[in-house]
Amino acid sequence: MTARKGAGAASPESGPFVPPPSTPLSRSLRRPFGLLSQSTVPASPPPSSGRPLRVSLVALPNGTVSTLFGIYDCLTAFRMMATFPGASNIPEPFDVQIVGETVGAFKMASGVPVEVHRSVSQIEATDIVIVPSLVVPPEGWTKGNHGELIDWLHRVYDGGALLCSACSGVFVLAETGLFDGVDATVHFGYAREFAKTYPEVRIHPERVLVVSGDREELVTSGASTTWHDLVLYLIARHAGATAAQEVARMFALQWHQDGLAPYIVFQGKDDHGDAEIKAAQQWLSNHFSVARPVEEMIKRSKLAERTFKRRFVQATGVPPIAYVQRLRIEDAKRRLERTDAPVEEIAWRTGYEDPAFFRRLFKRVTGLAPGAYRKRFRIPDFARRPPPSEQLAKR
Repeated sequence: MTARKGAGAASPESGPFVPPPSTPLSRSLRRPFGLLSQSTVPASPPPSSGRPLRVSLVALPNGTVSTLFGIYDCLTAFRMMATFPGASNIPEPFDVQIVGETVGAFKMASGVPVEVHRSVSQIEATDIVIVPSLVVPPEGWTKGNHGELIDWLHRVYDGGALLCSACSGVFVLAETGLFDGVDATVHFGYAREFAKTYPEVRIHPERVLVVSGDREELVTSGASTTWHDLVLYLIARHAGATAAQEVARMFALQWHQDGLAPYIVFQGKDDHGDAEIKAAQQWLSNHFSVARPVEEMIKRSKLAERTFKRRFVQATGVPPIAYVQRLRIEDAKRRLERTDAPVEEIAWRTGYEDPAFFRRLFKRVTGLAPGAYRKRFRIPDFARRPPPSEQLAKR
C-alpha cells in the first residue's frame, strides 16, 4: 500500500468528520466520555442507622472471576487497610455478600470455583446490587435464562437498591427493562450485540462510567477493568473521597480519565447485505491512504455520488469520509504501537500530507495525542525480547 501526497489536503472529502453530539447524560455525568472525577463524585455517608450498606455481588456461571473477586476485595479492604502505616481509621462502609440463583459452589467461566453465600430467594432487601462481567457466547445473548434473578432485581430496586454492572454485566440488568430509555455503557466488544438485544437502551461503549436514573440508581461501567472506576465511585459516594483515595493507593487503582476511545478498535460493519458497498469496503481496506479515496470508491461503484453516499451510510452507519478516517487512524495506531517512525511519517503513510491536521484528527478520534497514545500502548523497552529464533541465532 503506497501513500500519495495530497491525501491529507483539506477538501470536503478529507476534511474532519465531526460526530453528532452525544445524548446528554444524567446530571452526575456532564463530562467527556462520561467520566467522574473525585471532585464531582457525590460523597453521601452511609445510612443514619450506622450499619454498613448491604452489597449483593451477583455470581453467575458465565461470570468472570477476576472482576467478581476484584470488586469483593476492594469493597471489603477497610479492615485490612487499617493495618497499613498512615491509613485512616475508616469504619467498614459495606457488608458484601456473594449472591446467586442457588447457594453453594460452582465453576465460573474460567473454571475457577466460587462459593455463593446466599441465594437471591433468601434476600428480602439490599442496598447495592453489582453484576460483574459476563462472557457472552458467540451465538449472542439469550434472554429468559435468569427469570428468578430478574424478578428479584425488580423487588430490590423497588425497595430502593442501586443496580450496578461492570463491563458486560449490564446484559442481565437490561433484561429488567429498567434501563429502557436511559444511558448506559458496556464493553465495546459487546456493543453491537447489546444494541441488537436491547435497542431501547442508549448505549455508550466509549464511556467509562455512566450514572442514570432519577435517584442516580442505575450505574454501569464499561470495558474490563473499568470496574476500578465503579468501586472507587461507590466508595466515594458512600464513604467519602478520602476512603476512595486510600483504596486507590492500596490497590494502585486509577480512574480511566481519558475514557475508552483509545482502546476501541474500529471494525466497519459489513454484514449489511449491500454487495456494492461491501465491495467498496473491501477495496478501501487496502487503499485508504490514496488521494481522494471516496471519489475513487464512487468511480469504481458506477453509482451516482448521492446514491453511493446514501447507501454507504445506510449500510455501515457512518459517512464514507468518516469510514476512511477511522481506517487511517487504526493504521496509524498500529504504527505508533509497533514502530519508532516519527508522527510526520506516520501521517504521510496513512494518507495525510498535513501533520497538524493528522494530529488534530487523531486526538478527536482517540482522545489522545499521537505521542501520548504511543507512550500508553507501546510495549516498554525492558519488556521487549526478540523472537526465540533470533535469541538462538545470537548464541
